[in-house]
Amino acid sequence: MESQEGPNSGTVVSVSNPIVTLVTSEAFPNLDSDEAGLPDALRERGIEPRIAIWNDPDVDWSQAGTVVIRSVRDYAPNRQQFIEWSKTVPRLLNPAHVMEWNTDKHYLQDLAKLGMPTINTIWLEPSDNLTRHQVHTRFPAFGDFVVKPAISSGGRGTGRYTSTDAKSRMNAINDAMHHLERGRTVMVQRYHQEVDHSGEISLIYLNGLPSYMVKKEPMLHPRFRAGDSLQEEIVHSKQATEDEWRWGERIRLALHKYIKQKSGRDEQLLFNRVDIVRGGPNDEEEFYVMEISLIDGSLYLSADEQNLEQFADAIAVRAFW
Repeated sequence: MESQEGPNSGTVVSVSNPIVTLVTSEAFPNLDSDEAGLPDALRERGIEPRIAIWNDPDVDWSQAGTVVIRSVRDYAPNRQQFIEWSKTVPRLLNPAHVMEWNTDKHYLQDLAKLGMPTINTIWLEPSDNLTRHQVHTRFPAFGDFVVKPAISSGGRGTGRYTSTDAKSRMNAINDAMHHLERGRTVMVQRYHQEVDHSGEISLIYLNGLPSYMVKKEPMLHPRFRAGDSLQEEIVHSKQATEDEWRWGERIRLALHKYIKQKSGRDEQLLFNRVDIVRGGPNDEEEFYVMEISLIDGSLYLSADEQNLEQFADAIAVRAFW
């Protein structure tokens, strides 16, 4: 609580610092380690930071101020509950309807319809009641490929397989059937070799503005399988090239065009992480969209001290609105 002189001489008005609640999950009660410095950065900006678990029944979200989604790593297995909860929070960033769309990677189909170059994907739907043989016939005939559920967080349930190796192909079938039998849509994508050559690029937008970029080393090595423990993600803070920001801007504009089509109005997103990979020498496209992260995707705040400062500034802009 701060005090300042009021408009009339001799009066003092109490002014409360705005509240920002950073939302997490039970597994990260004090936020992910990448975000550990965020509460202090918000205090330095005159904000009262709080941390709350999204499905804690004792939290009064009407008193939570500006609510910023962060380490909600468990939203995928509790998707419907998470969506219903998000729609009850008054000042939620990013907006509930945008996050609902982003919880299911079918959103890549919407981006493709808007002309975005996405990785070719075979969608295996539980309603198709596919047999093991039918799943087998839908895998690529050569090269490495990736199998993953359409609803997941942090790469969980993702595996890389080799199409010409019988054991690997059998493991891929088992992986796909595991998800299908539990009512989960499965994505099958040819592994994009350029990830191994030049890495994956994450472009971070804060309040709609291009802010910073990181490059990520490949995580799905040839021996990686679904169910393995995910290795630590290795990222490097880099200056984005003019081309990379141009590609990111194309995706950002397509995203906002879709939001406006669906909701009737545009939405300023607090954060938007655009993951892309360069096209290879034999590809028709300059780049491909890998993902758009509007929920709990890492913003790589510890990759460079300025990343944390920029995110705290972006939150402060919204908190003081």
